Amino acid sequence: MRTAIVTATLLLVSGCGATVAQDASKADPVTVTNCGQQVTFDKVPSKVVTNDTGITELMFALGLKDRMAGYVVDGDNTVDLQTSPWKADFDSAKKLADKISKEVVQGANADLVFAGWSYGFSESSGFTPDALKQLGIGTYQLTEACRNGAGKQRGIMPALDALYTDLRNLGKIFRVEARAEALIKGYQQQIDNAAKVMAGKPRPKVFLYDSGQDQPFTSGRNAAPQDVIGKAGGDNIFGDLDDSWTTVNWETVVQRDPEVVLIVDYADGEANTPAQKQAFLEGFAPLRNSPAIKNKRFYALPYAALVESPRNPASIEAFAKYLASA
Repeated sequence: MRTAIVTATLLLVSGCGATVAQDASKADPVTVTNCGQQVTFDKVPSKVVTNDTGITELMFALGLKDRMAGYVVDGDNTVDLQTSPWKADFDSAKKLADKISKEVVQGANADLVFAGWSYGFSESSGFTPDALKQLGIGTYQLTEACRNGAGKQRGIMPALDALYTDLRNLGKIFRVEARAEALIKGYQQQIDNAAKVMAGKPRPKVFLYDSGQDQPFTSGRNAAPQDVIGKAGGDNIFGDLDDSWTTVNWETVVQRDPEVVLIVDYADGEANTPAQKQAFLEGFAPLRNSPAIKNKRFYALPYAALVESPRNPASIEAFAKYLASA
């Protein structure tokens, strides 16, 4: 078995640099269901502030850059922007800040903030949909990060369903329904093609390793890696957890005996590079007998490919090809 630390450049040709004309005749209010609540938009938002790479790429994929006041992305997350199929859009759109805040969105005169819980929204920072409502600023919440009623756990539907839900909702809000449906159709075909790569082959047990040495941070069944792994032909070892991104313990990782490790590539510091993460796992004594470690089966994808984003289908395709060849 060979070691494969790969940061894939995921090209989605159909989404790159798209520009979609708005139909000004469709001026009636529209209502969508967002995180279980009916939300009405009286007009097409024209000064949207997005937070995080994947969320911003949803707007770019729909050709909505001209509806944005700007975006907020962590300045250290260079791999996301370098590998983005919408790099030209990131370069030409306005970056507002590294961290989102009330001051940032007010300074941009935002009429809509597109973010999610732990993707910008947080009680601890005071940046919440309720707080923005008091300022007269509308919000749209990332469906992957919707809270499901069990404390602060997140996720109310399978990851790809969340992606399609947001594309359809955004299509309706911005009057680009045809564009949204065309994207979804293309993504579904891409995923169907990826399924053929591993058809009839054993499904390896996959451990999604985001970060953490004392306790690992990983993905439950409600975050994008669940479908990236599952649709590629593997099984997420924490697919039984009714949560999205969450902390577990090493004892459980060892017990579940992963055969492949999928690493999140942030490239935001030496300790967080895929090579550093692989070195830690290879030197972590409790895992030394797991098949993933013994056979050096590691694969890495950029952060934006492993959160809800239009990169998910290409991530599935890339990971399926790795599983089939490793």
